[in-house]
Amino acid sequence: MLQGKKIILGITGSIAAYKSAILTRLLLKAGAEVQIIMTDDAKEFITPLTLSTLSQKPVLSKFMKNDTGEWNNHVQLGLWADLILIAPASANTLAKCANGICDNLLLATYLSAKCPVAFAPAMDLDMYQHPTTKTNIQKLESYGNTIIHAASGELASGLDGQGRMQEPEFLVKELENILSIKKKFKGKKIIITAGPTQEAIDPVRFIGNHSSGKMGYAIAQTFIREGAEVNLISGPSSLEKPSGIESFISVNTAEEMFKETEKIYFEADIIVFAAAVADYRPKKVAKEKIKKKAEDMSIEMEKTIDIAKTLGEKKQPNQLNIGFALETENEEANALKKLKNKNFDLIVLNSLRDENAAFGHNTNKVKIYGQKGLVEESELLSKSKVADIIVNQIYKLNIK
Repeated sequence: MLQGKKIILGITGSIAAYKSAILTRLLLKAGAEVQIIMTDDAKEFITPLTLSTLSQKPVLSKFMKNDTGEWNNHVQLGLWADLILIAPASANTLAKCANGICDNLLLATYLSAKCPVAFAPAMDLDMYQHPTTKTNIQKLESYGNTIIHAASGELASGLDGQGRMQEPEFLVKELENILSIKKKFKGKKIIITAGPTQEAIDPVRFIGNHSSGKMGYAIAQTFIREGAEVNLISGPSSLEKPSGIESFISVNTAEEMFKETEKIYFEADIIVFAAAVADYRPKKVAKEKIKKKAEDMSIEMEKTIDIAKTLGEKKQPNQLNIGFALETENEEANALKKLKNKNFDLIVLNSLRDENAAFGHNTNKVKIYGQKGLVEESELLSKSKVADIIVNQIYKLNIK
């Protein structure tokens, strides 16, 4: 399975770096071509000479090759690789990758990668269990990366617990699994709407909601990982654009979101309406900032266009429309009503009654309904894991 595959092995500062020599040998034995990139701290644990001898390639660690101006092109490295494995992945490197910090060649290559990326963490148990490490791992998973979670056992500190990097033989099998996964949506065109809309009151104020866009972005990343061509139409969000996306369109209002979605609607095989679109907007938008005058103030409102319903009425037999419902009461009944009225094939129900779910959180808990009723219910999971569940249910519909 690894025969002829181009693999970048990133090695960071951890005592587990000594395993990289065995890992390199096993990867070559399996037929892979291995390019090693080390951080400076990694060199304190294992020498570049050892690894270059084993990999039969010069080990890279610096942007510049020499004083002549030649450089190691991180963009070309990211495009060259079929897979990147960072093993061991220290807490420091996990944090930098999760937050886009780019101060060495390995990090720059990771940020340039178009291929699957896997991390094999290695650190002491308290570091591994620290909330910041857990958050960084969740972030990396939400970006579509694979985390090969650490094993439990005796650690370099003398303590016993989870934090040991998985053994080289285990890592090789994991890489084989990653590369053997069939891309479920290869060649499929997907539209995803995400985030809130903002309906202007005046040049300063707007009517909106608390949606962060995290769920829609996570679904986009899952589809990308499964080979789909993803077009993400997003309301205002602080989230980074998912890597590997076909197109990203930023909008503010419901009207703008409708127009951009309608433009490409009939080109898509699957449309996921994950945006929290405002139901109403001010009938008149003040040209200047409204000044505080009277004790009370009223704003006349009008309905915004119902994007999902309007486009659902035009849905073609070869298309799937997926909706979302955020409810606070009569949840199932309201969700099933939307499923029917908006011509959805599936609807994903969120409840504001569920703690740490829905708007703003990194976790979510959902129920998924189809034409025949409930098809799946999740526990409270990271939004990346919930995205996997949703996309898997869409796949089950898609293959029928």
